[in-house]
Amino acid sequence: MRLESEMKAHQRAIFTLNELAAYLKVGKRTLYRLAAHGEIPAFKVGGTWRFRQSEIDQWINDQAQAGAKKG
Repeated sequence: MRLESEMKAHQRAIFTLNELAAYLKVGKRTLYRLAAHGEIPAFKVGGTWRFRQSEIDQWINDQAQAGAKKG
């Protein structure tokens, strides 16, 4: 049961721009640009960007696979 509740919490986790910048270890400007251009999964709440952790983790996996195919 504990694993299920942790997975559900993970799926519901929402990052702010600052939190995601720390999570990905990138600058806030970079994230803002990616979000504004639709290059990273994001949505706005009251004019500020938000990011679902589950979608970000999938995006990371997709980026890694795309990089491996280029290499």
